[in-house]
Amino acid sequence: MVLLEFSMSPMTQGESVSPYVARSLDIIDKSGLPYQLTPMGTIIEGEWAEVMAIVTACFETMRADCDRVETQIKIDYRAGPGGRLKSKVDSVQKKLGRKLST
Repeated sequence: MVLLEFSMSPMTQGESVSPYVARSLDIIDKSGLPYQLTPMGTIIEGEWAEVMAIVTACFETMRADCDRVETQIKIDYRAGPGGRLKSKVDSVQKKLGRKLST
């Protein structure tokens, strides 16, 4: 199972890129895979081919009207079942004995 964190934004569309990010989030949300949106990127959980297909779809959508696209990707693969998107955070909170802002 893969946890993939990525951010993707156009470099030539001005200071505010939220309309372009929103298009990517629409693709991610409609995929049905578990994900977590953060202010600096999005984390998706799934099999390798599934998460990479989402990144590719986001890229293809963005490059359709953006001449330069910046993408950062971080991948954590671990054999076994899913659910790590939540369980990794739960584990840290349990060790601290309190809820954190997530």
